[in-house]
Amino acid sequence: MRPIRTFNVTPTLPDSLAPLRQLAENIHWDWDVGTIDLFKRLDADLWASSRYNPILMLSTISQERLQAVAEDGGFIAQMNHAVERLERYLNAQSWYSTNRAHPTEHERYAYFSMEFGLTTCLPVYSGGLGVLAGDHLKTASDLGLPLVGVGLLYQEGYFAQYLNADGWQQERYPINDFYNMPLTLERDSQGKELRISVDYPGRKVYARIWRVTVGRVPLYLLDTNIEPNAPHDQDICDRLYGGDIDMRIHQEMMLGIGGVRMLKALNLQPSAYHLNEGHSAFLALERIRMLMDDSGLSFSEAQQMAQATQLFTTHTPVPAGIDLFPPEKVFHYLGHYAARFGLSHEHFLGLGREDDLDQDAPFSMAVLAIKMASFVNGVSKLHGAVSRHMFGGLWPALPVDEVPITSITNGVHARSCVAKTTQELYDRYLGSEWDSAGVDDPLWNKVGTIPDEEIWRNHENCRSHLVVSVRDRMHKAVKERGGSHLEMERAQEVLDPSILTIGFARRFATYKRATLFLRDVERLRKIVENTLGRRVQFVIAGKAHPKDIPGKELIRNIIHFTRDEGLDRSIVFVPNYDIHVARWMVSGCDVWLNNPRRPREASGTSGMKAAMNGLPNLSVLDGWWDEADYVQTGWPIGSGEDYEDQDYQDEVEANDLYELLETAVVPLFYDRDANGIPRGWVAKMKSAIRLNTPAFNTARMLQDYATLGYFAASDRGRQLVADSYAPAKALAQWQSKLYQNWQQISIAQIGLSHDVDLQVNEPLQVTARVYLGHLQATDVSVEFYQGGIDVDGELQGGQATAMTYKGQDADGSSLYNLNVAYGQSGLQGFSLRVLPKHEHLSSAYLPRLVLWAAPDHVSIDVGNLEPSTASPVTA
Repeated sequence: MRPIRTFNVTPTLPDSLAPLRQLAENIHWDWDVGTIDLFKRLDADLWASSRYNPILMLSTISQERLQAVAEDGGFIAQMNHAVERLERYLNAQSWYSTNRAHPTEHERYAYFSMEFGLTTCLPVYSGGLGVLAGDHLKTASDLGLPLVGVGLLYQEGYFAQYLNADGWQQERYPINDFYNMPLTLERDSQGKELRISVDYPGRKVYARIWRVTVGRVPLYLLDTNIEPNAPHDQDICDRLYGGDIDMRIHQEMMLGIGGVRMLKALNLQPSAYHLNEGHSAFLALERIRMLMDDSGLSFSEAQQMAQATQLFTTHTPVPAGIDLFPPEKVFHYLGHYAARFGLSHEHFLGLGREDDLDQDAPFSMAVLAIKMASFVNGVSKLHGAVSRHMFGGLWPALPVDEVPITSITNGVHARSCVAKTTQELYDRYLGSEWDSAGVDDPLWNKVGTIPDEEIWRNHENCRSHLVVSVRDRMHKAVKERGGSHLEMERAQEVLDPSILTIGFARRFATYKRATLFLRDVERLRKIVENTLGRRVQFVIAGKAHPKDIPGKELIRNIIHFTRDEGLDRSIVFVPNYDIHVARWMVSGCDVWLNNPRRPREASGTSGMKAAMNGLPNLSVLDGWWDEADYVQTGWPIGSGEDYEDQDYQDEVEANDLYELLETAVVPLFYDRDANGIPRGWVAKMKSAIRLNTPAFNTARMLQDYATLGYFAASDRGRQLVADSYAPAKALAQWQSKLYQNWQQISIAQIGLSHDVDLQVNEPLQVTARVYLGHLQATDVSVEFYQGGIDVDGELQGGQATAMTYKGQDADGSSLYNLNVAYGQSGLQGFSLRVLPKHEHLSSAYLPRLVLWAAPDHVSIDVGNLEPSTASPVTA
């Protein structure tokens, strides 16, 4: 029977405990170890059984226990200290307030992501992308950035993993009880649920809005599981990455389009929009529509505004990881935008195609995001290079290294991933600011002052905690699947808290090669069962996507291997990997292993978390590890080679892994002094902490995003809206003129002061005669492009220098000159090119127009120029 009325019933807290509600509703508690201790003290067993959820805990704890702690002076004092810490945190002067020049009162950055991994009790994330998004919000709060998160609230989240008796991954989808989670339902001034709607074919779908308070930052999540939505529309927010391609489009429309409408309903007007992966790219269409409807802009004017204020971060190093939709399906769902924009079928679909005119190409969400952004980045230096190759087709006339995709290397939120006792150790010896200190901060010199004994005993305690936690989870997993009493006993005996422990935890995609270490069974057995007492054990965790059969087979292969070889106490797979398990592993293991196929690991943040806890990394040179000090802080597998034969690559790198374990890792770990301290190992731990913590934390990452992206996008937007959008309108008109007249441009003549032979740093005067047609010299930049010549006769490592406009000749051609010099010897060359130029254009590459001098159509005159008195530009 359906109820005629529902109520949200909350516990009755004694007045003296009222601050517990304030603490529970702001998930600042997740990275404040003192507040976590407070909730543990309230009821440690209930804290664990509630999945570390203080809201659920307060909803289920007995009134007797509440009354008892209300009369406990020690508990009250600890609670008040936690409240004081939260208040100080919320009101502290921020990095933003001291580093942002001339902020506006309403400056705000909207951060869109399909998933957010904030804490264990909010299971609306699947893995690294979501945890990074959660760390992004936490650090924005730490830095005081005026950021707001936008996402979806999933009724069933991702999935809870368990293994059947055969070791095959199974999935459960527990129902999330939103009213017993750290969520607040947004309401209007009359107390009614605040709702938005999104147009789908033939209907509207409604969503309500929930808020998660992340320190100083709000995260707003849309929930479609409400009436009057039809059942299939209520399912839009059921499962993260669930369903078929139509469900994926439904979700991405709700995230992008619904997210923009939600911000408007909340009276929030972001000055910059950040797309974390391409899932939310439809937001650009909705922003353009709103600008047209609300501000009377044309499509091209609104597009300029949207593009100027949007940023896109790609996390995908392979084309297969990008959302591609059939063109007709996209037009079926979103064709009404084409009609509103006044675009043809082909022009509209071209927004999501690398080649606008390729009518057979699918619609790419990443391409749409790139075309609609003025700032695009990968998530490590290597991934930035990979992305420039992947998306270079959008700029076919540009050298790959000039494709306008930069990189901001990922980081991790230190206070969320470093073990409590380790944080206390750092606080004691480094001071309380270590979690945000930059690489040049002298406090990192103090890492050497931490006594070896202290750092080692602390780590041994973390390893012991890991072993106990793994045993408990394994016992519970065996019990839940109905395993025998003998199996449950064996689960309580896995691992040894005194031996070298290697951790491997990540998504079980085949390219991550989770079973690489199993390639040579006998060699692995000798390493694990070392007869000299230098034994090794492995702790492994991770989920395969429910539809990824090869990924599931990897998990089963590990289970079968350990059973068949009798190594199930030394090689342990921990089921249902989540944020909580990750925190045990990155603090309690001794080495962090990662062996993907280079260059398919975009970043790999788990290794950063391990390093912050003092773990050396043992990894293929991919993602972040390729730019770390992999000699002082760990060991590299291979030297960054690329292979055509994958089986040969596996053979070579597996052997390298075994060799490193046998000759470097194991001996260093077990080389102890008279006090049982492995001095050499501790030195490597200290290097991992000192060198990696400041370089790969989200404090550095968010400062990069702010200074390179958010500030510039907000400033551009402020400039373009001035005088009723006059600059935006002028920019759109200029770009229209540019497209209409670009083909008229020709580089007719080049003059050189010298013949073919030059000496290093010898001045060379260059002149150019360029016909611009109906364009003006102010519309373009003419550049001299110089560099060395490779074996194929192509310019390599080119450097562009803008030439100086000198007026027009009698025929109306524009004249340019420049003094340059070559700073390197050898075979060198040059070309000339023309790029667009406009005062409000954030990048010359945004129009995707480049004209190069055509060797067969340019005349070159040598030796008939007047000497120049200008100083040469040296390459």
